[in-house]
Amino acid sequence: MAKSDAVRITTARSSAADDMRARQRRYAVSMTVRLVCFVAAVAVGPGVLRWVLVAAAVFLPLFAVIMANANDQRDDGFSLPTNPGAHELTERDGED
Repeated sequence: MAKSDAVRITTARSSAADDMRARQRRYAVSMTVRLVCFVAAVAVGPGVLRWVLVAAAVFLPLFAVIMANANDQRDDGFSLPTNPGAHELTERDGED
């Protein structure tokens, strides 16, 4: 049976494939919102709201690509313990 406080021996991040899937999902959501903006622009009829929806549909791909490629979203999930009772390796007296 594994201990609940097992020592982590690697700080490897999540796989590139998982990161790519997450980026594709965010992009797909953005493009779905874009499609809804186009359909809503046609449905609302003439007026200011139509032009706001058209502008959102036109500029959303730019922001979607920038946000999808802004940075690497992979995280290794590793964090150092901050409690005062955390174990710490120290040098012994008299050792170099």
